[in-house]
Amino acid sequence: MSALAGRADPRPPAPWVRVVAPIVVGLAILAVWFLLVDVLHAAPRALPSPVAILTEVGKHYGIILEDMGITATNALVGLAAGTILAIVLAALAVTFRPIDGMLAPLVAALAVVPIVAITPILNTMFGASSQFGRQYVAAIAAFIPVFVNVLRGLRQTRPVHRDVLRASAASGAQTFRYLTLPTALPYLLTGLRIASSVAVIAALVAEYFGGPADGIGTAIATYAKSGRAALAFAYVAGGIAIGLVLFLVTSLLERLVSRRTSV
Repeated sequence: MSALAGRADPRPPAPWVRVVAPIVVGLAILAVWFLLVDVLHAAPRALPSPVAILTEVGKHYGIILEDMGITATNALVGLAAGTILAIVLAALAVTFRPIDGMLAPLVAALAVVPIVAITPILNTMFGASSQFGRQYVAAIAAFIPVFVNVLRGLRQTRPVHRDVLRASAASGAQTFRYLTLPTALPYLLTGLRIASSVAVIAALVAEYFGGPADGIGTAIATYAKSGRAALAFAYVAGGIAIGLVLFLVTSLLERLVSRRTSV
């Protein structure tokens, strides 16, 4: 029985393994990709070679970086707006039960709204020269995971803990600072980590379906339709880079805060 218990609780991998393992997997995928396209010629004709994609990145890195900046800005604005709104509404839902009852069906409805369906409507509503429609889509996408996680985190404080602070003559602000906030903060950061990737995806989709003639999504749509698959994949790589940077930053922030709160 003790042996089974020991096997069920393996030691966590070394930190270097967490860094090296994704890199090895990525290199293996590239190797298989190169083998299928350039060596065996067994891939679909529309799938470009990794070498061709890297060549396009080298030729057009300037304009790719500009479009990456636009997409990253749309994603960050949407992420910030969605996060702030989610925190405020989650706090109101925890504090006032009627608001919780009103918000529950609205959040459930937003969670199932297809981004592809509302993106053309918002782009048309705010005009073909405005980035606001794209940012609005990213905000809606980021709102859901942050709201759900913050709401759960705010509900993790136990009544007995609040009673102890109340018996110690702690004010509402002190209760929030020393009990509610430390309890809910890990949940907020988890939601933020998920929302960062979702916001990038939403911004790309919003750019793909109209609006101003800039951004990663617009370039992917343009070059894919014109048959320049290698250049379209170069922009796809730019979108992946944006998502990875935001994911790594939020993951690092989550780890730092979790270490600090656990001390």
